[in-house]
Amino acid sequence: MATRTWKLGEVCRGGIITVNTSGSKVTVIGKDWDHSQGTRRGSNQSDAKEWTRLETTRTDDDTRREIDNFLNDLTTSYHSGQILDWIKTKVEFKNSFW
Repeated sequence: MATRTWKLGEVCRGGIITVNTSGSKVTVIGKDWDHSQGTRRGSNQSDAKEWTRLETTRTDDDTRREIDNFLNDLTTSYHSGQILDWIKTKVEFKNSFW
């Protein structure tokens, strides 16, 4: 199981994206920044309030596209690409042969 949190601030709806991977399960969580803990990236945001979530257990091409669309809705294409690249190192997506 691998978990990573990106504290993106203003370039992300809510400010924080957390990704959990376990086997073929991928969970992408959008969280609101907890200003009571501070406004800097080094602040403890572990108790930030979750407001959106995408969970999937498939590993086909449609899942990769679904995750990419979800991330693009949360943040810029640059950051969604960086997050998707990290997910690809943890989960092996199956290629569809059209």
